[in-house]
Amino acid sequence: MKVLVIVAHPNIEESIVNRAWIGELKKHPAVTVHELYKQYPEGKIDIEREQRLCEEHDRIVWQFPFYWYSSPPLLKQWQDEVLTHGWAYGSNGNGLHNKELILAVSTGSAKERYQAGGRNNYSMSELLKPFQATSNLIGTKFLPAFIFNGTYTANAEEIIESAKAYVDYIFTKDVFQ
Repeated sequence: MKVLVIVAHPNIEESIVNRAWIGELKKHPAVTVHELYKQYPEGKIDIEREQRLCEEHDRIVWQFPFYWYSSPPLLKQWQDEVLTHGWAYGSNGNGLHNKELILAVSTGSAKERYQAGGRNNYSMSELLKPFQATSNLIGTKFLPAFIFNGTYTANAEEIIESAKAYVDYIFTKDVFQ
């Protein structure tokens, strides 16, 4: 299985968790790590290249820190420009059909804040529904998200463990059966 991890972090140099995840991912030859902010610092996305990358992989992961209850802006732009009618959706848009989609999301706040009655009032599952709706539209199989909460308070050991767990997660088919 070939996995494409599309990383959308606007300040990866200062990220501890997402950088650790990337470091662990790069140890695996079946993983292509594609960092949008490094590839497109000016925001000019090569649509054909991005579509080709997606077509060459079986499982696609969108990795990002949770920004204002969504993804960072370049991932949204990527979705707007790359997931075109006639390629990703529409009567002839089957470029992503039967591929799998996973979200790998980090949040600064603790897990307890992302639930009914928590500070944010909604669970992560609820807040990620627009991504699931996108997956439905483009014909990918939406798999459960990998979520790491509490980046603001995580220690080095927790971050290292999360990176290993993340890689295991995206390769574990049994989780998704």
